[in-house]
Amino acid sequence: MTSFQYDEQITNNYPDLCGGVIVARGMTNAPSPAALKERYLAEQAAVKARIGATPLSELPSLGAWRRAFSAFGVSPTKYRSAAEALLRRLTKKGDIPCISALVDIGNLVSIRYGLPVAIFDTRQIARPITVHYSDGDELYTELASGEAMRPEAGEVVFSDENKMVVARRWCWRQSATSAANAGTTAAVITVEAHHAGGRADIEAAVADLLALLNEFAGGSYESAVLDAESPSI
Repeated sequence: MTSFQYDEQITNNYPDLCGGVIVARGMTNAPSPAALKERYLAEQAAVKARIGATPLSELPSLGAWRRAFSAFGVSPTKYRSAAEALLRRLTKKGDIPCISALVDIGNLVSIRYGLPVAIFDTRQIARPITVHYSDGDELYTELASGEAMRPEAGEVVFSDENKMVVARRWCWRQSATSAANAGTTAAVITVEAHHAGGRADIEAAVADLLALLNEFAGGSYESAVLDAESPSI
């Protein structure tokens, strides 16, 4: 059974796209234990020191995501990629709060590589999840408010077989129906890149995610690195 895939139009229009995908089962999502919190805080300090005064737009991974957003007609400063939003909070406010083991693991790896990491709870998802251009008829439930809305035609979305959108504007924001919570035991986890050298970063990010997930969330995992030649898992 296919769990995740890129539509051909996406791989044609974004030839440098590389995605790491993990299909996870049998996890637990408890509050982060002290050992994970310690690593997360240490990573935040290391990332802040590494970035220093460098504008986020000059980081290669974030710059590539800005160009990807612009290519499908979305302002990358009005709608920031998930990775840029995290790093913006970290560099401006000083820290990112702990949420839960799964969310903290995803955020730790996201700031380490400057790449968006998404954890999609699959309990309400009819797989496969497909990354494609929206036709405007899909349905999206806003994470903060629970409001139902439709994406704009032409924006890149993740949606399931029932046209339920689980992420809008590619990696801008997840839906309420897919966000990881205390009951999450199965998920599709993604990390994506567009920049030169992105494949090496994706491979390293997937390895880091798997190590952290095995240590702090348990369960079993299947993973793959996707591109135009191998667009699904």
